[in-house]
Amino acid sequence: MARSTDGRSRLLAGDLARIAAFAAFIAVLGLPGSFSLFGNAVPVTLQSMGPLLAGAILGARRGALSVLLLLGLVAVGLPLLAGGRGGLGVFAGPSVGYLIGWVASAVVVGLIVERSGRRPGTHWVMAACLLGSALSLAIGIPVQAAVTGVPLAETFRLSLVFVPGDAAKSVIAALVAAGAQRAYPAAAPAVWRERVDGRS
Repeated sequence: MARSTDGRSRLLAGDLARIAAFAAFIAVLGLPGSFSLFGNAVPVTLQSMGPLLAGAILGARRGALSVLLLLGLVAVGLPLLAGGRGGLGVFAGPSVGYLIGWVASAVVVGLIVERSGRRPGTHWVMAACLLGSALSLAIGIPVQAAVTGVPLAETFRLSLVFVPGDAAKSVIAALVAAGAQRAYPAAAPAVWRERVDGRS
């Protein structure tokens, strides 16, 4: 029993460290800044690749928690989003739907990767990341239209500028995640899921 408790403690400590590290990593992806294209109220940023990597490398639960940790820090005022944005005002702006989409995409990517086995093929990880990116847009675009008052069709048209970049970020995230899983197979999301289920 002592071994089981100690094992759970080590697992929990390791999970918390990975969640915090990925939240910091997503924040770092915002350092290059952001820019707007064709008058879109939502900027283009590298940070949208972070939730994809979080889900693909950490799995659904830990990936989503890392994104939620970042957003919690943003909510209390830390300028961790691209362009130095932070504070509660961010969650009343046109980007809020995409931030919600980050959490959802981390969950979806993580679930797919977890269920793709201990060594999922790159094609599975890439499909998961592409679906995660599409989900973020599917949530973000209607919310942006509602917040800005711009008609949904016009918002959708403006948001098409995100598609090539999001596709490229999905491919990069998939390649990085697949490489990480080959290099550290014991840390793959499916392995972590098996350990958690075995201790529950």
